[in-house]
Amino acid sequence: MAKLYFYYSSMNAGKSTSLLQSSYNYQERGMRTLLMTSEIDSRYSKGKVTSRIGLEADAHIFSSSDDLFGIVKDKNASATLSCVMVDEAQFLSKEQVHQLGRVTDELDIPVLAYGLRTDFQGEPFEGSKYLLAWADNLKEIKAICHCGSKATMVLRIDEGGRVVSSGEQVVIGGNDDYISVCRKHFNQRYSG
Repeated sequence: MAKLYFYYSSMNAGKSTSLLQSSYNYQERGMRTLLMTSEIDSRYSKGKVTSRIGLEADAHIFSSSDDLFGIVKDKNASATLSCVMVDEAQFLSKEQVHQLGRVTDELDIPVLAYGLRTDFQGEPFEGSKYLLAWADNLKEIKAICHCGSKATMVLRIDEGGRVVSSGEQVVIGGNDDYISVCRKHFNQRYSG
């Protein structure tokens, strides 16, 4: 029986690298994977899952209104899929998380979703909230805070390195815009 997995972490833990490695493992054994990524993430090239260490692979781009069950069902009908892998899963809607559950339950295709657990204010993203609630298996990928503790939170910073405490939930950025920290340093910097 296929399962829905959620691999979560703060930024810079290697989620995309792990996804690409998993896809490679399937492909090495002659199995077909479908990689998907959100249209929201514009840090790298569109239609690619890209890791910070330079690995990349083509991916199907989805928007918040796409029917992921329908997309996977159609792609599976043309060539059998062994696994679906979703990068930037925090940007999924509640309905899309439900659709991915249907992929596992009705199509018997495992789904591996990779994403952030919380935003820069410590609030869950919609996709992450429902993946945490509905996934069959939860797997934490560890990142490290500057103090050496496990980083579980993300701070948004401005060009001067100051913590940003308000604004839109989604602002696409990388190491110049966000830092991963432990809860202690999140609370000290965010409220300080």
